[in-house]
Amino acid sequence: MMTKQIFEIDPWKITTHQLDKENRRLQESLTSLGNGYMGMRGNFEEAYSGDHHQGTYLAGVWYPDKTRVGWWKNGYPEYFGKVINALNFIHMHIWVDGEEIDLHQDEVKDFALTLDMEKGRLDRFYTVMKNGKEVTVHFTRFLSIDVKELCAIKVEITASADAAIRIESALDGNVRNEDANYEEIFWELIEQGEDALVVETIPNPFGVDRFTVAANMHHQAVGLEQKVGNSKDLFVSQVFEGTVSKDQTVSLEKYVTVTTSRDYPKDQVLTAAAFIHTTKVAPETFAELEAKQADLWAERWEHADVVIGGNDEAQQGIRFNLFQLFSTYYGEDDRLNIGPKGFTGEKYGGATYWDTEAYGVPFYLALTKPEVTRNLLKYRHNQLPGAYHNAAQQGLKGALYPMVTFTGVECHNEWEITFEEIHRNGAIPYAIYNYTAYTGDESYLAEEGLDVLSAVSRFWADRVHFSQHKQCYMIHGVTGPNEYENNINNNWYTNKLAVWVLRYTLESLEKYPEREKALGISNAEKAKWQDIIARMYFPYDEERQVFVQHDTFLDKDLKPVSALDPAEMPLNQHWSWDKILRSCFIKQADVLQGIYLFEDEFTLAEKERNFDFYEPMTVHESSLSPCIHAILAAELKKEEKAVELYQRTARLDLDNYNNDTEDGLHITSMTGSWLTIAEGFAGMRAKDGLRFAPFLPKDWTHYQFHINYRGRLILIAVTGETVSLTLVKGEPMTVQVYEKEMQLAAKIEVAIKETVNA
Repeated sequence: MMTKQIFEIDPWKITTHQLDKENRRLQESLTSLGNGYMGMRGNFEEAYSGDHHQGTYLAGVWYPDKTRVGWWKNGYPEYFGKVINALNFIHMHIWVDGEEIDLHQDEVKDFALTLDMEKGRLDRFYTVMKNGKEVTVHFTRFLSIDVKELCAIKVEITASADAAIRIESALDGNVRNEDANYEEIFWELIEQGEDALVVETIPNPFGVDRFTVAANMHHQAVGLEQKVGNSKDLFVSQVFEGTVSKDQTVSLEKYVTVTTSRDYPKDQVLTAAAFIHTTKVAPETFAELEAKQADLWAERWEHADVVIGGNDEAQQGIRFNLFQLFSTYYGEDDRLNIGPKGFTGEKYGGATYWDTEAYGVPFYLALTKPEVTRNLLKYRHNQLPGAYHNAAQQGLKGALYPMVTFTGVECHNEWEITFEEIHRNGAIPYAIYNYTAYTGDESYLAEEGLDVLSAVSRFWADRVHFSQHKQCYMIHGVTGPNEYENNINNNWYTNKLAVWVLRYTLESLEKYPEREKALGISNAEKAKWQDIIARMYFPYDEERQVFVQHDTFLDKDLKPVSALDPAEMPLNQHWSWDKILRSCFIKQADVLQGIYLFEDEFTLAEKERNFDFYEPMTVHESSLSPCIHAILAAELKKEEKAVELYQRTARLDLDNYNNDTEDGLHITSMTGSWLTIAEGFAGMRAKDGLRFAPFLPKDWTHYQFHINYRGRLILIAVTGETVSLTLVKGEPMTVQVYEKEMQLAAKIEVAIKETVNA
């Protein structure tokens, strides 16, 4: 597997001393910033005429683009929803003695670009020759997690001799999307002034509300005077000029507040932006705002940090993933979810996928307050009407949660995904189960949860069919998690999820019989669900004693990935789609995804047989794949494989494993690096009490992490000799370490067990 590492290894920083023009897009992705409300790629403030991807995105702001397909099929969504590139509000172009700095054209030395993950800011430093003078430029930028609407930027300029400096600081709405509709502009001008721009998304034919966005900029200059700016369509700027004396410094601070009609009436967004600046930003200096940013990130790190000793690559990887996850979503707004690219690119449309429920929920359960995960569940409950609509579009009863959405209505336009990848309809109920089991809080399940469970169960009961030939229930025409196979019959994982949802719904209704009546669930309906549970068909191979991925999987030419020419990897960038579909190669965990979710239902021998059969055929070309395999490998005492796949999930983007990080980061899969450490290396299980069975990877000296669990904060620390659990906060409780029950009152420490196979 070819990888590309363009940043230095550092436990707390993402740093490079090379202005890498060939990999500029990759640099931009890896230095993205966000604060849950908005975010941006690591673009330059000043001019860069070379190839790059300018991208700024606002949470929940999107556009319904008309679905375009060559052959329309009944049931297709009317539109394809996508995040849209927002105003470029970091624009700060610089001229020296009348010559504009262009980092693509100019010779640059002493270049340094650093994403400081500990403090939540981006720094850039370089020296450029202009008119025979050395001019040094230093930018600092952060998106505040204290004032969510604020982007703060500071530039400092020094020179080897007197030089005339001109800076044009602008708000620019002339932006386009790269992922689709390349030439379209999605913004109309509403209002502009010398320091403000108000825009609105262009009209759409689907009745989807248009978004209004306001940006307001203010400046503090040292050694520069404000001059007349420039104003044109969708563009306003302020100009600052002055002379920098030899070895002196001039500086300009830029404060941009951004507000949207998601939070304020359309006619008040600009007033709100100005008010936020006046009341929350203006009273503070840049240094004070920066210090507050560092303090708030320190609070996050205090509970969420994972410390790894002996392997700085592993350490940098987990911190990078934690930083980007918390930059994307921290649970404050139940109208929001976690897009696969977050604020780092436009691929996947910036919408919500099942990744959140399967991968995000267990991560946020352990590292944040329960309210954060509950907001993720509320997000899906609020969109239940859209799920009913989706099922009706397919002529089915109940609710079908979308593969891709902003509102609950499906807005994805690939047949094999939209209509066939229905396993996502089991991930949402599983998240309810996961939340309830982890927190012990059944209040959500009893009300909103049962609304969702009953609606999804009705879908599954209508989507199955009864085979008279085999006298069992089947589900045909699906795509499992392995998207390298489409329109297959009886995907084991999909059938497994359908049965589990029906069973979990019935068990939950028994606890709350009063809800059964309110939901209109009849005895006949429950009897049908029980019959499906009892007579569902699951493909199985008696000879190999493995669960079969789907009906005809074993008819393929089965061979391991090791038989492939490495030059053909990734397959999706070298093979035709036809060749991929006919091959045995698996994009991501499929059968193994089910074994991971329902791990208590299988023996170790069953897990090992299935792992040994499927993992060698898996190319891990989905970012969601390595962590599932790593966790199972750890449980099966396959340390070398577990560590290899941890490295892949932790450094998927930093090392560009799949050769696609230039399009944006793989945000939702970043949860997998934490899950691999907690559930894999530490053997944590939390669905029926709290259990641990840790081991220490060979080249690590130690690791430690915290979890929140039922009102407690627990520190887990593993060294080469011992495993310790410390109750940092909360009431004593019983835990299991290596299957032995122990009372955790303050701290317990046990000798680490040798648990790894050769």
